[in-house]
Amino acid sequence: MNRRSIRLLPPDRHTGLALVPKQERAAGLPALVRSLAHVQEETGVLNGISILNKLNQKDGFDCPGCAWPDPAHRSRLGEYCENGVKAIAEEGTTKRVDRAFFAKHSVEELSHWSDYELGKAGRLTEPFILRAGSSHYEPMGWSEALAYAAQHLSALSSPNEAVFYTSGRASNEAAYLYQLFVRRFGTNNLPDCSNMCHESSGVGLNETIGVGKGTVSLDDLHNAGLIIVMGQNPGTNHPRMLSALTKCVENGGRVVSVNPLPEAGTQRFVDPQSPLAVLRGGSALSSLHIGLRINTDVALLKGVMRLLLEREEARPGTVFDRAFIADRTEGHEAFIAELRNIDVQEMADTCGITLQQFHELADLICGTDRIIITWAMGLTQHVNAVANIRQVVNLLLLRGAFGKPGAGACPVRGHSNVQGDRTMGIYEKPTETFLQALDGRYQFTAPRSHGYDVVDCIEAMHAGRAKVFIALGGNFISATPDSEVTAKAMMTCALTVQISTKLNRSHVITGEEALILPCLGRSERDMPYTLDGVAPTGAKPQFVTVEDSMSVVHRSQGAHEPASPYLRSEPWIVCGLADATLKEHPSLRWKEWARDHDRIREEIEAVIPGFKDFNKRVRTPDGFVLPNDARDGARFTTGTGKASFSVDAAPAWNVPKDRFMMMTIRTHDQFNTTIYGLDDHYRGIHGERRVVLMHADDMSAMGLAERERVDLVSNYERERVATDFFVLPYAIAKGCVATYFPEANVLVPLHLKAEKSGTPASKSVVISIRRR
Repeated sequence: MNRRSIRLLPPDRHTGLALVPKQERAAGLPALVRSLAHVQEETGVLNGISILNKLNQKDGFDCPGCAWPDPAHRSRLGEYCENGVKAIAEEGTTKRVDRAFFAKHSVEELSHWSDYELGKAGRLTEPFILRAGSSHYEPMGWSEALAYAAQHLSALSSPNEAVFYTSGRASNEAAYLYQLFVRRFGTNNLPDCSNMCHESSGVGLNETIGVGKGTVSLDDLHNAGLIIVMGQNPGTNHPRMLSALTKCVENGGRVVSVNPLPEAGTQRFVDPQSPLAVLRGGSALSSLHIGLRINTDVALLKGVMRLLLEREEARPGTVFDRAFIADRTEGHEAFIAELRNIDVQEMADTCGITLQQFHELADLICGTDRIIITWAMGLTQHVNAVANIRQVVNLLLLRGAFGKPGAGACPVRGHSNVQGDRTMGIYEKPTETFLQALDGRYQFTAPRSHGYDVVDCIEAMHAGRAKVFIALGGNFISATPDSEVTAKAMMTCALTVQISTKLNRSHVITGEEALILPCLGRSERDMPYTLDGVAPTGAKPQFVTVEDSMSVVHRSQGAHEPASPYLRSEPWIVCGLADATLKEHPSLRWKEWARDHDRIREEIEAVIPGFKDFNKRVRTPDGFVLPNDARDGARFTTGTGKASFSVDAAPAWNVPKDRFMMMTIRTHDQFNTTIYGLDDHYRGIHGERRVVLMHADDMSAMGLAERERVDLVSNYERERVATDFFVLPYAIAKGCVATYFPEANVLVPLHLKAEKSGTPASKSVVISIRRR
């Protein structure tokens, strides 16, 4: 195969744009109809319903989509959203990517397929290898495939020449074994999907309150007096969150949305399980929408806090929680001194909104001390992302909004176990405490040098310093920035290994050689096997565990027939790789762990705090909640035992008049890099993904017509071009544009990343628009 013939970027062909009226309400009967249509297409309605009956139930399996927590009382009509149905339908699809498929389709041909077409090909059925110079994948036995990967790893001149990526879908058991294998191999090169999403949240929260996780429960959201939803589109990305927002409003709380464009999911929610809600047209959610410019959140927060300071000084003790601030925080004096210099009108001009909106938000904040701020990628994917999070914390600290019911910080994670993976040790910068626990348990010295994060590992592959890339789930090629650079970097590797359920672009943009190791999906029955591939007599199905966005650990047990008898669980695959690669060590019982998940959980209990009686507690219907000092009594595990106020400058709006600030977004038919369909239902855009949303006044100033085709260009040291997009008018802040990812990832330079966290700044890329 001529590797130069491999297409590095997704094709830019069009699929048929149709515009329909935008929706002002989320879910309802249309979502139910779309869900059933997707189930019928992939797996058939009867089979699909039998699978969905176990989705997010206490005796069932966890959705492989987002990490939203499950309520204590779950509806037997269905505890899932439209995107969850789509995820399970595609997992249960009847289509297969088998040896006949790969015999028919070359890797070169597949590189010209869109991400949508690749994902729709079906489930992987057995291990495959792409040999050097070959044009097609070929089937390979499990023992041979594991030995082949081990051979490449063992041949490296240094363990640091290998990269071990993790997707948020991996279970706690798989993630724990994976990091143990990698550290026993001798490296901390453990980049993960958190590097690309909530890494900034973890850094900012750890710096200020001593814990990198959220500090609220689902009940807190229900009982909040005010929820501020920042940089987040829950209707598409976390639809089950809408039920929590509705309960908050029904209980007398208020919801504010802060986002450069309005979204149906924060305007109105129609619960499809409630006939009354359907008849009434649902529940109104946001009482205030602030459509600020992209990445002006710090200016908004500082301007509002300046107004709060004025009110506090006019009526001391009525706005700030002075006792909380004095007893539980530090840095307040320096923070207030800097806040006095803030000109609120200047902040309003930076945000592109009115001064009145600042006052309206300040009024709502003064009206209750039960305040929760939720956020997602709209805050975390900027150069100043960590500052964004610190300013969120500042506002909460002023109101004493930690350690009390209905109050706290709520980063909403985007993948079902991304938080759990970090708890299990998937981190390129592990703490000394964690490493010492590994050393003591397993009698080896874990590496201390920090490893590669996502951006680091791309740079290392590009420079030839990383030669083997192994991915525990995910679609690294489509998830990462600077698509062409990343693709070329991946192709420098000697071997790439993907542990996957379905075909994706990372299977066609590969190293010189490539392995596909197919794993079970969440919904599928997990029977134990020895590493020799033997099912023990009398063996019973096993379960794995996950941790949701609110630190609840619970079990997940699939019951559906696997797509192929040759699929294996992720823990089994990790044990197989470790056993084939590492020398025998009495404390590393890979063979035992491969066939018994309970034994893995015993290891987790021995090493990671908060997991006492793991096997017993996780078998209770609701699982258990991990300790969180900031949530449980506002105790802050910082160096001083106090939460820290932070001083951060508000980034100026310096976008030239002939340029635009671009943010990447998802469609409603998408979860992360998985494309379920070609329609963005709520935004009224059907049949097309290569679109750019602009304010009508900006279009008029450029003389651009609706549906005009343009190229998008970023220029950071060199020109990057995303070709052939339709221009569409939309209610987005002036000077800003929005485009879908992964199509626009090519515009995001690798070096444009958040300070401290290293997260790619995919939501603040300055671009120009070029007529074709």
